[in-house]
Amino acid sequence: MRLAHAAQVMEIVFDDDRVVAQAGLVPVMRLAEDVGLAELVNAAVCLPGPVGSNVGGKLAAVVAGMVAGADTIDGLDRLRHGGMGQLFDQVYAPSTLGSTLRAFTFGHVRQLQSAARRVLAGLTKFAPVSVRDGEDLVFVDVDSLLRRVYGRQKQGVGFGHAKVGGYNVRLRGLCPLVATMCTRRAAPLVAATRLRAGQAASARGATSLVVEAIGAARAAGATGEILVRGDSAFYVGKLVTACRRAGVGVSVTAKTSVSLRRAIAAIDESRWVSVRYPNAIFDEEIGRWISEAEVAETTYTAFAGTRHAYTARLIVRRVPHHDPTQVPGQEELTPAWRYHPIFTDNPAVLVQAEADHRHHAVVEQVFADLINGPLAHLPSGGFAANGAWLACAGIAHNLLRAAGCLTSFTHAKARAATLREQLITIPANVTSHARRTRLRMPRHWPWSEAFSVLWRNTHAPPIAA
Repeated sequence: MRLAHAAQVMEIVFDDDRVVAQAGLVPVMRLAEDVGLAELVNAAVCLPGPVGSNVGGKLAAVVAGMVAGADTIDGLDRLRHGGMGQLFDQVYAPSTLGSTLRAFTFGHVRQLQSAARRVLAGLTKFAPVSVRDGEDLVFVDVDSLLRRVYGRQKQGVGFGHAKVGGYNVRLRGLCPLVATMCTRRAAPLVAATRLRAGQAASARGATSLVVEAIGAARAAGATGEILVRGDSAFYVGKLVTACRRAGVGVSVTAKTSVSLRRAIAAIDESRWVSVRYPNAIFDEEIGRWISEAEVAETTYTAFAGTRHAYTARLIVRRVPHHDPTQVPGQEELTPAWRYHPIFTDNPAVLVQAEADHRHHAVVEQVFADLINGPLAHLPSGGFAANGAWLACAGIAHNLLRAAGCLTSFTHAKARAATLREQLITIPANVTSHARRTRLRMPRHWPWSEAFSVLWRNTHAPPIAA
């Protein structure tokens, strides 16, 4: 490919009032209006003073900016270019939106989180984003991440644990706690969010967050079984008891203890079953998969001696222990296997229950999407403002996921960056004729068919001329 004109005869002028760069915001925000995003926020959040007027419309603008790719308050100004004023009303300046976020307190953030769960429930009526009528097992995953910040002025900032390049390090930041919901077929949605101080332990506030996420899943149509999954940081008696009271199952990585090692050692060698991992080979003579992983199960009482004592399945996955620093001839000094215990009451068969727990890693996909979008920064110096920003990020993620579900099966599980590229950041020329507004988009746009499907699913058929 070569340029068609010499540099001397080319120039740029920013003077077109009819061009927009994110035409895909139209069907996405149409979906938000159908759900009643602004109305739900207005009904739930009561900010004092002038900044409290039309808080729903202002936060809808924040969500729209996040869908378009904004990761800072100043980045929300991308909503005020070209012909966006012809497509949207109540397009606020970033300074106005920032003032609104900074007016939030902890109580207001909790109100916004409640509205976010209602928005999620509303999305199930317009898009196939979740399971309904108990047709599948619904997974609620809880996990935390550390978002690094570099200034000491942010409220709640502290040194927390993070893993960088496989090493555990301590970084200054804030610690969001996120619960997601998904099925074996549906991509994960954000069910609940909570912002904590940077030094907060992973399980801090997790019990109440999981209870809220279970309620959000029920409101979204999950009438069947729900399984709460987490890593070893959430192997907490209080959380397991809360799940049992809510009538849902648990599947958490168990922490190592003397009683746990004793239970694993008591498993008979004949009970270990090879599992099909990537690159595994099936041996027809013995009728088993040949891989480097095996699973077995036994019964185990977790949190024995406390009021949270609970007897359920202990599923153990073991893989060979390869130590590159081992001196040849001294292999007997190190264990032959590494064990990964899972405490669960999942009624599925052994191999399926172990695979269900491993799928907990799907929550990392949500974290990657959020970090590649609105959570690239926690932009405010106020802790509550960042909590509101986190809640809006969850709403934006769910809206984008719902738009993908209304487009195609491929887009239903695509990454957020892919959805923005193919469905949101589409240039268009806004024209009006005979009381009709038309978006003129590029000819031969690679994803024009996909966008047309999304448009038809979010707009009523045009009135015949």
